[in-house]
Amino acid sequence: MTTRVGINGFGRIGRQVLRAIRQYYPDTLEVVAFNDIGDLKTMAHLFKYDSNYGRFEGKVEVAEDALIVDGDRVKAFKESDPSKIPWGDLDVAIVVEGTGLFTIKKDGVNKKGKEVKGAENHITKGGAKKVIITAPSEGEDLTIVLGVNDDKYDPKNHHVVSNASCTTNCLAPAVKVVHDKYKIMRGFMTTIHAYTNDQKILDLPHSDLRRARAAAMSIIPTSTGAAKALKLVIPDLAGKFDGY
Repeated sequence: MTTRVGINGFGRIGRQVLRAIRQYYPDTLEVVAFNDIGDLKTMAHLFKYDSNYGRFEGKVEVAEDALIVDGDRVKAFKESDPSKIPWGDLDVAIVVEGTGLFTIKKDGVNKKGKEVKGAENHITKGGAKKVIITAPSEGEDLTIVLGVNDDKYDPKNHHVVSNASCTTNCLAPAVKVVHDKYKIMRGFMTTIHAYTNDQKILDLPHSDLRRARAAAMSIIPTSTGAAKALKLVIPDLAGKFDGY
């Protein structure tokens, strides 16, 4: 029997979660629904044709309220409030929270200063059993980087978990190897990161003047929370790492 999965946010991460599950875990995981306020035909096209990962080889069709992927129906919701998504009606066990917006466990103000619903609404209101936040979180039960601290996961107590950031997932495994062998006293890291959709393709106004410059034409100095987030997965390094 497969574990039924729902995806909130069918953007860069959400689409690749669906693709990866269908390609690598079809016998254990099944995406039965996703939620996104975007146009369904556009999302189907972006799922089928990806500039980084190439064309999805399966068949993708658009129904009235669903995508049909290789004959399997993936229900499409269009709710802006995560507490209104009826995951329980589809027996969804795990929700992948991939919007980048609902990154706090309980209702409140997120890191961007926006008052938002908490990710636990997928469980308490939506009827799911677990939530995986695909970004750094606040108030989560546990932040997990596979190969670093996934042994700490306790299914009885950890229901809303964070998979940290892409940079932390790159940094933590390498740091763990060095720290386990030699013990790190102080550390400093630098990341060269791909540009994101928060940046501008052409020079345009931005609250951070450096990010106002054309993203594809510039290497832009900016900040990252990856070094400080290390303590969430390797507690022994709390206060010992910094970086940009």
